[in-house]
Amino acid sequence: MSLAYALRRCGLMVYTLLVVSIIVFGVTQILPADAAVVLLGENATPEQLAALRDRLGLNDPAWQQYARWLGGVLTGDFGISVRTGQPVLPTILDALSRSLLLALLSIGFMLVIAVPLGIAAATRRGQLGDIAFGIVSYVGVSLPEFVTATLIILLLADTFKLLPATGYVPLGEDFVAGLKHLVLPVVTVSLIMVAHVSRMIRSELVDALHSDYVRAARMKGLPETRVVYGHALRNALLPTITIVALDVGYVLGGIIVVEEIFAIPGIGRQIIIAIQSRDLLMIQAGALTLATTYAVMNFLADLAYAVVDKRIQYE
Repeated sequence: MSLAYALRRCGLMVYTLLVVSIIVFGVTQILPADAAVVLLGENATPEQLAALRDRLGLNDPAWQQYARWLGGVLTGDFGISVRTGQPVLPTILDALSRSLLLALLSIGFMLVIAVPLGIAAATRRGQLGDIAFGIVSYVGVSLPEFVTATLIILLLADTFKLLPATGYVPLGEDFVAGLKHLVLPVVTVSLIMVAHVSRMIRSELVDALHSDYVRAARMKGLPETRVVYGHALRNALLPTITIVALDVGYVLGGIIVVEEIFAIPGIGRQIIIAIQSRDLLMIQAGALTLATTYAVMNFLADLAYAVVDKRIQYE
C-alpha cells in the first residue's frame, strides 16, 4: 500500500468530518431549545437570560459560535453539560467504551457464524440447505432490532429464565455477571448482521467459484478444499472487509434502540437522554463522536482493502 493512497483517504476522512461538524452544529442550532433557559430555568428574568446569553456568546454570529466550538473540539474541550454540570468529553468517552464493547463483541460473534454459513451455502448452491439458508437470512434481515430484542427477551429471559433481561454490569466489577448481561444484546445486534454478511459471502463466493482462475485451479487437480479456501474465498472476502467496517458504524447508529431496550448506558442512550433534556453540547459531542467512529472505520476498511487488493490504491 502506497503512502500517497493512505494520505488521500485520510484527507477525504478529514474533509468528511469537517462537513459533518458543520451539519451537526447547524442542526443543534435550530432545535427548539435555549441554552440560557435550560441553565437558569423557566423562572429566570429576561435580564438574567440576556446576561447569560451574552456571557456564553449566544448572541454572536453563527459562524463565530461554530469557530469557537470547533476550536474547543480540536483541543478536546466539548464544553460542560447543562444537565450534569460535568465536562462532556469524559462522559461521552465512557459511554462510547460501553457501546464499542457491545459492537465489537457483536461483530466477532457475527463473523464466527456468518463466514461458515456463507461458505456452506455457496458450496451447496441449489441444495436444500442453501434454500433454507436463504429463507432464514431474508427473515433475519427483515426483522428490526426492537422486534428481535423483544422475542429474545421473551424466550431466553422470561420463559426459560436463562439470562437477565436488562441491565449492565461492568466487566471489571463482575466479569461473569457482566458477560451474562451482554449475551442478549450481543445476540440481538448480531442476528441482522449474520444474515446480511453471510448472504454477501455466499453471493461473492458463488461468483468466485465460477471464475476462470478457479476452473484453472481445478484443472490442475487441486483438492476442492484448497480451491475453495486457498483461491476463491480470499477474493470473495474482499467486499466483506468493507461491509464489516461499515457495520461498526451501523451498529453504533442502530445500537441506540438496543441500548434503550436492554438499559445499557452506552452512547446511544446518552444521546437520547441529552435530547430529552435539551443538552445541546452533549448532543453535538455524541453525534460527532459517532460520525468520527464511522469515518475512522471506513478509512481502516479502505486501507485493508488496498492491502488485500493492491490494484485499489492506483485507481
